[in-house]
Amino acid sequence: MRHIPEALAGALASGVSTLARCWRLERRDGATLGFTDHDCDLAFGGLVYRAASGMSASAAEASLGLGVDGLEVVGALDDAGLTDADLARGAYDGARVELTLVDWEDVENRVTLFSGALGEVAREGRGFTAELRSLAHALNQPRGRLYQRACDAALGDARCKADLTLAEHRAEGVVTAVIGVRGLTADALDGRGRAFERGRLIWTSGANQGAAAEARRHADGFLELAEAPPAPIAEGDGFMVTAGCDKSFETCRTRFDNILNFRGFPQMPGNDWLTRQAHQGDDLDGGRLV
Repeated sequence: MRHIPEALAGALASGVSTLARCWRLERRDGATLGFTDHDCDLAFGGLVYRAASGMSASAAEASLGLGVDGLEVVGALDDAGLTDADLARGAYDGARVELTLVDWEDVENRVTLFSGALGEVAREGRGFTAELRSLAHALNQPRGRLYQRACDAALGDARCKADLTLAEHRAEGVVTAVIGVRGLTADALDGRGRAFERGRLIWTSGANQGAAAEARRHADGFLELAEAPPAPIAEGDGFMVTAGCDKSFETCRTRFDNILNFRGFPQMPGNDWLTRQAHQGDDLDGGRLV
């Protein structure tokens, strides 16, 4: 049950429109921005809510149960607020959002309408449309283990425990040549075979500094990214890349010597074994396959 302050309830009942909506965005790096659909900036709670963004929103949906509620906001991109470059490099992915209804004549009269996270963002020209997802969205995230042959851990995380700080599992360098919109060559990648295929690249300098990308293909000095970065790759851009893993039992054993932390089930029976007919001579007693 939402509590509405008495003064704000009176303003709502009067039918006189002195209300505005304010959005507070808190990125994962701690940066916080405020926006409002009022025609002047508003300030409360230690944050200035800027009117220049031209923000507006659809009606908020709320329902009982564990369904994910949400709404959409539309606004303009500008250098002092939400920039196209920041959205493209994922700076606002998963940002926390709080929507507040405020009486602009007295900003102390306000009530929180929505709390959640920023979802999908679509950019077109100098504008954007963003999906806001309620807190129930977190309940839809996968939990627990996957029963599969391949490992379900991320390389180098707390479950995998592979040490990606070792020299054989990482490389730092600069781009020496650009091939297309996703390919590059670098001296630091020479002689490393396919070590960084499926690995993770982080740009350390240049227009994409701070952005991360997945390495799709690696062949000695050539590296191809899975997706084009937000800004074009340029010669001299610095990067750091860590090893990739195909999640197989054999790779874990021979390349990373990490078999004790393998998080898959390599001995699970396949569909052919499960559906074949039993006949005399086969060992079909339910014992180990290997």
